[in-house]
Parts: sequence; C-alpha cells; structure tokens
Amino acid sequence: MSQEIAVIGSPDFTTGFRLAGVRKFENVPEEAKDEELDEAVMRTLEDEDVGIIVMYQEDLDYLSRNARQSVERSIEPTLVTLGGTGGASGLRDQIKRAIGIDLMDE
Repeated sequence: MSQEIAVIGSPDFTTGFRLAGVRKFENVPEEAKDEELDEAVMRTLEDEDVGIIVMYQEDLDYLSRNARQSVERSIEPTLVTLGGTGGASGLRDQIKRAIGIDLMDE
C-alpha cells in the first residue's frame, strides 16, 4: 500500500503542494494557528494513508507541547519541515529519525 504526502499550514504554504498534486492538506490560516494547528496535526497523524507530513519549520512554535512531541517522535508518518534555520543539520536529523541510521556519518 502506498502512502501519501500531507501538507499542513497556511493556504499560501499549501497551495504550491496542491498544484503539484498533493491531495491531503490542512489549511490553517495564520490568524488561527494558535487555536487550530494542534487539531490539524493530530488529525493528520491519525490518518493511516499519510506517510509524510510537510510543515513550515516556524509553525512548530504554534504547537502545544503534546502535539509537538507527537510529531517529533512519530516515525510513520514522518515529519519533514521546510524553511526556518534548520538547514542541512535539520534535514540530517529528519532522515536519521525516519530510517534509523545516520547516512552522513563518517
């Protein structure tokens, strides 16, 4: 069974992914992130059809402690964050968490 990519964030963030063919998304307007982002993340985590969740790095700051821990500890679906200051080391950590080994280890 193949799994899908889901995108969570503002309509401006999700639109490009939707145009590229991503069918699962949660639009959370900027002004509603404090109230609605946790619910959108938890719904997506519980969706068995989702294998990867894409979010904007800075949106993690809006999550409650429980929701943030849930996405950070989740192996399937795996969270991939874009933007922010994570850079290559952030991507390295995400890959390591997803597959269990550090591919860039010397």
